[in-house]
Amino acid sequence: MSGVSLSKTSLAKQNRALQTYERFLPSLDLKRRQLMAERAKEVAARTATEQRVAAVRERVRETLPMLANHEIQLADLVRIRALRLGEENLLGTRLPVLESLDLETADYSLLIKPHWVDVLVERLAELLTLRIQADLHAQRITRFDEAVRKVTQRVNLFDKVLIPRTRENIKRIRVYLSDGERAAIVRSKIAKGKRLKESLA
Repeated sequence: MSGVSLSKTSLAKQNRALQTYERFLPSLDLKRRQLMAERAKEVAARTATEQRVAAVRERVRETLPMLANHEIQLADLVRIRALRLGEENLLGTRLPVLESLDLETADYSLLIKPHWVDVLVERLAELLTLRIQADLHAQRITRFDEAVRKVTQRVNLFDKVLIPRTRENIKRIRVYLSDGERAAIVRSKIAKGKRLKESLA
């Protein structure tokens, strides 16, 4: 109880502090639950994107078995020309968002490359876009994790430290003040009894 004086002023101060803590705790807990719900949505979105990546890869395996032919140069057919990320503020958490993605297709001769390279280029562009989206989901999940951790720490601080400590302080101050009042009443009765005896003597 260091730093807390045992007085009526201190009791009023501790009561005000307790009211403040109890008022903020529900809103902090609500924010934590909202952040966890948004994180769950992001995890679901990442899972869906990863499933789409797997589906595209499977489609490529089924429709383009000729990729096994290593004599055909297929490197760097699709590249990122420009990628611009923005930021959104969701529940006080800054999250990256994809503002624009510009892919570049390498020039290749239709006479030298087989006809199926066009289909491959489309699939590669699709895969590259999906991978970027999956990476973005992963970054957003990391930011949500950090935000949830911070808010959980605050919730725990209020719920497990500040509120119990303040309640204990209030209890001790009340006990001290009521003991003081009882002692004052007893002293008053004793003094009154002495005065009565003196007046009768």
